[in-house]
Amino acid sequence: MATPILVGQVLFLALLCAVGFLLHRVTRADATLMSLLAGVLGALALPFLGLDTGIRANNIKDLVFYVILPILIFGAAWHLKPVLLRKWILPIVLMATLGVLISFVVIAAGAYYGIGHPVGFPWIAALLLGAILAATDPVAIVAALERFRAPVDLTTIVEGESLLNDATAVVLFSAVLSIALSMSDTAVAVNYLQICIEFFIEAFGGLAIGSALATVTVALILYVGGISSATVLLLLLAFGSFYVAEHFFHLSGILSVMAAAITAKILLDRYCEDKALEHNIEASWEWLALFFNSLIFVLMGLVLNFTMFVDQWLAIIIAIVAMLVSRAIVVFGVGGITQFTRNKVPFGWQLIMAWGGLRGAIAIVLVLSLPTSLPYWWTIQSMVFGAVLFTLVVQGLTSGWLIQRYRDIEA
Repeated sequence: MATPILVGQVLFLALLCAVGFLLHRVTRADATLMSLLAGVLGALALPFLGLDTGIRANNIKDLVFYVILPILIFGAAWHLKPVLLRKWILPIVLMATLGVLISFVVIAAGAYYGIGHPVGFPWIAALLLGAILAATDPVAIVAALERFRAPVDLTTIVEGESLLNDATAVVLFSAVLSIALSMSDTAVAVNYLQICIEFFIEAFGGLAIGSALATVTVALILYVGGISSATVLLLLLAFGSFYVAEHFFHLSGILSVMAAAITAKILLDRYCEDKALEHNIEASWEWLALFFNSLIFVLMGLVLNFTMFVDQWLAIIIAIVAMLVSRAIVVFGVGGITQFTRNKVPFGWQLIMAWGGLRGAIAIVLVLSLPTSLPYWWTIQSMVFGAVLFTLVVQGLTSGWLIQRYRDIEA
């Protein structure tokens, strides 16, 4: 591809992100929703401008996995406060592990039996859908929590759960996708035990790689010094930890990035005496996360095909219902368990988390990375796009009332 064409495509995507920011400012609507609208407007404008972004459903995987995903995960992990994370670690871990598995099963079963078409939508397709929609995205709900001054503890639970369940869902999706691709190749027998073993190796191996690279990076930061140098090194860590884990060791890049961010944050908190450095790093990752989160919704708008909502409307409704039911089971189940512990999650907070379990960037990243060689990819993409739009428009715009009503409840 010629360099001027590539630069033009990048600038066009960045321009659409800027349009999304402008629409958010003018309308005061959710920023991610406005980025999506900017992408749709961009797609409509392309024929008149005589431009082609080159972005298609079958060539977007590497872009979202190797460029966008590392920034989103690193930024989310860096933003967490270790002290509050330790305080609420039990509900966070339960919802991000057992909760993801429950959501995975409930969504898959609901979609499979709801659609009732084993040939066109087999079990493996339902399992892929379950893995994609199992993870929540806190961007919109956290913005609402901050706007209505909700307790920082509640924000920590929401952000911590989303970070960990993103990692769990991505690893789970990779495992299910391996099975799906094996099943599509009749010459290859599916070895479920081997896939399970690889699942755990990828997970723990990714954590080890990320922690090791973060330790080396922090040592370099402390030796070199300087705010700009530290920011560049951490940016290199975000991309490098994902790339090294995925490309060289075939381990979980998402868990590698998460471990890298958390390890780097803890080590800098402990050994770095320049507190201004950490403050400036925080500011840098805020704008990076904002831009790349906007970018993923712009990409969704560019590839959005409105015929999917006409052709697959019933499947989309089934996915939404299954998603809501699974979220309620997970949140109220874990909330009930915490009533027997020291740090109880109040029922009002549970209502906010249940209704505020939005799906967003990670779900879009995963569904856009789905191989178009799978015969049911279009159905899954339609269901995921419909579910994400529902959470952004309906849940995202109505969560403020719940937050205002239950924000002052003491934990």
